[in-house]
Amino acid sequence: MSDKPVIPANWKAPFFTIWTGQTISLIGSQIVQFALVWYLTEQTGSATVLATATLVAMLPMIVFGPFAGALVDRWNRRLVMIAADGAVALASLWLAYMFAIDAVQVWQVYLIMFIRALGGAFQWPAMQASTTLMVPEQHLTRVAGMNQTLNGALNIVGPPLGALAMSLMPLSGVMMVDVGTALLAVVPLLFVHIPQPAAPADAVAGAPRPSLWADVRGAMRYVWGWPGMLALIGAAMVFKIALTPAFALLPLLVSQHFGGDAAQLGLLEAIFGVGVVASGLLLSVWGGFRRRIYTLLTGMLILSGGLLALGLTPAVFFAMAVGAVLVIGLAIPLIDGPMMAIMQASVAPEMQGRVFMLMASLVSLTSPIGLAIAGPVSDSVGLQVWYLTAAVLCGVIGVAGFFIPVIVNVEQNGHGEVAAEAVPAGEPV
Repeated sequence: MSDKPVIPANWKAPFFTIWTGQTISLIGSQIVQFALVWYLTEQTGSATVLATATLVAMLPMIVFGPFAGALVDRWNRRLVMIAADGAVALASLWLAYMFAIDAVQVWQVYLIMFIRALGGAFQWPAMQASTTLMVPEQHLTRVAGMNQTLNGALNIVGPPLGALAMSLMPLSGVMMVDVGTALLAVVPLLFVHIPQPAAPADAVAGAPRPSLWADVRGAMRYVWGWPGMLALIGAAMVFKIALTPAFALLPLLVSQHFGGDAAQLGLLEAIFGVGVVASGLLLSVWGGFRRRIYTLLTGMLILSGGLLALGLTPAVFFAMAVGAVLVIGLAIPLIDGPMMAIMQASVAPEMQGRVFMLMASLVSLTSPIGLAIAGPVSDSVGLQVWYLTAAVLCGVIGVAGFFIPVIVNVEQNGHGEVAAEAVPAGEPV
């Protein structure tokens, strides 16, 4: 493993310049995502179509993710982000043209979702791996909390902005918003230096570079030798079967179960964002428990409670759904923030691209199973079964995690190395 480079004292200026550009791009993406999902909901009213759209958007992460991560480790990460943002801008520009001439078909929306997700499969690991080299380790959890706060803020402003944009302009104009914000994300990348990881300590000067598949196999060995992370990934794969459809079918829950419209969907997504912002701010200031895994498991239990409440909400009690979605939002940063901080602090910088994407691919691997059956089952027996199933699975995993040593000690016993002083599972936080 190579040593991490020394991070300068003035790290905030370059990092937050890049971070701000990416934030602008994410605002445009959130507006367009809302518009496209509601377009499919209005045009088809089909759970199968929405589940298929979610599946199409996940395929790049599942199929190409590990290879994209390996390429990110090989290539200049700044150029990778420029290319990814540029590709998304071009794809959105094409769909804007198709909307302008009134020639859009459902498969074309699927195609754009696929291309946007493929760009994200390169952009996300490049940004996360760059964060490790631009932010001091003691601030990683706080930065992760800020990212979760950002995601929550986007859920607050994105749906209303999406609904507003759809009321003020045709969908071709909405797509052009995404083009503009993606290009704005590219501008800071043209001027700010992003450090590259040092070569692996065992690399031999002049020796040929291992094949791409060899890099992916190396990431597989890395994850396989990290029992705690492997256990967390396995648990996530189980409850993702129900959790992914639960989120994908939220527009239909609003329109069919509650009899609502785009405004009520926007309200739920905004309230979800309020929860994420509040929890993300808490995490960015507090930093979580000293043992990050305890923060993660606590978040799982909170998420279980929110999903259970949403699954039990009667059709005439929309206010209860609002409260449940708020709780779900509060849980997300407590899960995702510590998870990312654990990986950023533990994985060697020169391996982070491929390891991050392999983990993301594995976690997403079972989601297509849920999506494949979610549409037909929901069309026949109802939507709320997914929320109840996800709640049960998430709750069981959250409770059991506190009593499984490899999970509790995931930060001490990392990637094949048994820590000399692993903290017992019963130690208080």
